[in-house]
Amino acid sequence: MTIRCCYSLISLLIFHTRLNLIMIEKYWEYLAAAISLYFVIHFVYPRFQKKKSATERSRENDVSNDNYSDVEEDDGVAPALPEDLEHVPLKFDILSTDVMIKNSRDFYEKMNRRRTIRTFSSKSFPKEVIYNIIKTAGTAPSGAHTEPWTFVVVESMDIKREIREIIETEEETNYKKRMGKKWTTDLKPLRTNWIKEYLTEAPYLILVFKQSYGLKPDGTKKNHYYNEQSLSIAVGFLLAAIHNAGLFSLTSTPLNCGPAIRLLLNRPSSEKLAFLLPVGYPSEGCLVPDLHRKPLYEIMIEY
Repeated sequence: MTIRCCYSLISLLIFHTRLNLIMIEKYWEYLAAAISLYFVIHFVYPRFQKKKSATERSRENDVSNDNYSDVEEDDGVAPALPEDLEHVPLKFDILSTDVMIKNSRDFYEKMNRRRTIRTFSSKSFPKEVIYNIIKTAGTAPSGAHTEPWTFVVVESMDIKREIREIIETEEETNYKKRMGKKWTTDLKPLRTNWIKEYLTEAPYLILVFKQSYGLKPDGTKKNHYYNEQSLSIAVGFLLAAIHNAGLFSLTSTPLNCGPAIRLLLNRPSSEKLAFLLPVGYPSEGCLVPDLHRKPLYEIMIEY
């Protein structure tokens, strides 16, 4: 009886082994896929997640550092402002309700006519206008009043040509390789590409550099808090001042061109190119896209 049981058990094992081999031979592709998936889930994916988390933390640190300074606290950094900073009475006028409403409406209607253009006239205008425009941008608020901006005005045709060459070389690569089909498709209705005639057509270029940190007269460094936000506010002021002067512009952020342009213009390593704006009159027959801005109820929420 015992021998028979052993024989039966051995036969059953042999049968199952043969069956398993047949099943493996028949379904080996599925089995291999399952093993690969198990390996990815239990070994590759956890390592990827750890690496991703480390990268995200690094990016967060970069953003945080960018908003404050590239200078460590214990590097003997000078205070942004003197401790005994004098405070003086604010000079202001209280307008009547009617004047407030009229002024706010008039300014809105004026700014609502502001348009971005891509074809400029070479017609010049007094450089004093540019000075006043930039002085207006310089009135923007900034973190701890550090004013983390440098406005570089380019009138020289030779330098404008060099800037255009740098930008068009990078932009061609951007359009063909970096930006992707979705991005370039979204830009197509605006009739823009990597050819940037406005860089040599407009009488002036204003290049706005963000200062990561500042330098005191004695050479010590000072922190520039919230330099990204401060600079963006200043460029808003700049655009309003350009439009108020009866001029036109285009707000561009040259992708991957900053280092080369910074070297061309001999700017220090503490500065990074953030915006480039051609400034001038529209060309004869200048066309703009028939775009409409969102109504108030789509951009404002009240509580």
